[in-house]
Amino acid sequence: MIANYHTHTWRCMHASGTEREYVEKAIEGGLKILGFSDHTPMPYSGGYVSNVKMRPDQLEDYVDTILKLKDEYKDDIEIHIGLEVEYYPKYFKALLKMTGQYPIEYFLLAQHYLGNEVNDFYCGAPTDSQERLARYCGQSKEALETGCFTYFAHPDLINFTGDRAVYGRWMRQLCHCANDLDIPLEINFLGIGDKRNYPNPEFWSIAGEVGNKVIFGSDAHLPDRVWNPQALSFAEELVNKYHLKLVDRACLRAPKEPQTCD
Repeated sequence: MIANYHTHTWRCMHASGTEREYVEKAIEGGLKILGFSDHTPMPYSGGYVSNVKMRPDQLEDYVDTILKLKDEYKDDIEIHIGLEVEYYPKYFKALLKMTGQYPIEYFLLAQHYLGNEVNDFYCGAPTDSQERLARYCGQSKEALETGCFTYFAHPDLINFTGDRAVYGRWMRQLCHCANDLDIPLEINFLGIGDKRNYPNPEFWSIAGEVGNKVIFGSDAHLPDRVWNPQALSFAEELVNKYHLKLVDRACLRAPKEPQTCD
């Protein structure tokens, strides 16, 4: 593993450590590329405030801090600035307008919630609802088709407990969409380390059959999680078992201007 593009900062309110600590742990682990992709600020309406994302007024400091480290450590590691983003149709244009004021190099798609988040369903909660499964896949496909996302983080987050044949049909559609658009799917190390419902072997079996590209992502919320040999070993076993097409680095897609992402 030479690259990790999935790294958080304290601004999301559920990560800790300084950006410098993440950089130094990445260098210590032998990484050549480190991308920061903290949970994006979102221009919610109606006074809603998320407790798992940085605030809009923190975005400038986020970018400035990483730019300084990018320059300081340029001889030791390649650093990139990104954001982990849910696709919320109601807010996506406004989000692109806000982030377009800064040198954001990439978005990672991470569909934690359905709809526009507010008063809707968290996708990691167990559900046997086929309607929710269909919405997750439909919203994720719509996001991928914008062309604004570099890769799909933990695409198997949806914790569907219902009919497995139904799950398989929807996941196959999602995998085909990502494959047709040449967008890699992430095997998520946080899910491995915390023994969450993902990585889901059912999903990765389908991805192997479809022929999807996959990439490793640390999803580090602590500096020590930037480099996780145990999670790496588990992820490599998945790759080998399901004959997945592993890529060692991402082709960064800069988020487009709002009018081109309709």
